[in-house]
Amino acid sequence: MPSFWRHVKSVIQQSKIIIEVLDARNIEESRNKEIEDKVRSAGKKLLFVINKCDLADPKELNRYKKNLKPSVFISSKNKLGTTILKKKILELSKGKETVVGVLGYPNVGKSSLINALSGRGAAKTSSRSGFTRGIQKIRVDNRIMILDAPGVLPYKEKDESKHAKISALDYSQLKHPEETALLFIEDNKEMIRTHYNLESEDGDAMLEELAFKLKRLLKGNKPDLESTSRALLKDWQSGKIKRQVN
Repeated sequence: MPSFWRHVKSVIQQSKIIIEVLDARNIEESRNKEIEDKVRSAGKKLLFVINKCDLADPKELNRYKKNLKPSVFISSKNKLGTTILKKKILELSKGKETVVGVLGYPNVGKSSLINALSGRGAAKTSSRSGFTRGIQKIRVDNRIMILDAPGVLPYKEKDESKHAKISALDYSQLKHPEETALLFIEDNKEMIRTHYNLESEDGDAMLEELAFKLKRLLKGNKPDLESTSRALLKDWQSGKIKRQVN
């Protein structure tokens, strides 16, 4: 068993409530069903916390608010929703002192969420996935203790394009950046065309046009598609590209 799964198992055992942190831009895809099954099998309470709501379409979020329960929608970056989250934790613990485990995919914003709750930089953060290495204990107040563990991927999941899309795999670590970028473009053409002010309609043509726009070129004025692909995915993962409001 990989070390991070041992950490996850330990966090579930020690906690009374488990928060699964999800990315508001990709809620369903950032759910880790293996974690959810382990939490329920252990008889622990599961609370969905949807982070990065400032980057998502509000109409899309409203659809999930009706169906994903119990859940709290927040933006740890802007410190929005953290008071509501504290109230929900105390509601689930019936006002008693409790230990809360925080789990989820790499780079969904677990550490940022903890820092927003505690009001200080108690949990180390990084934009790079896999930054947290071991279990960290952070006291939020006299009734809430947080356990933060490394982000984990489902054991058999090897989908690089999905992992890049939900920021679980850093853009710099991709083995097939061009393929991943083209799949991402295909699913988000209007968003990307609008963000970069592109004119092309076809995915391949859009990537080439973006290369010239970003001046990422090889000898002979040819587009550097690998470098451009990583730049596109970096902009997405860092939050520079936002979902359009429908």
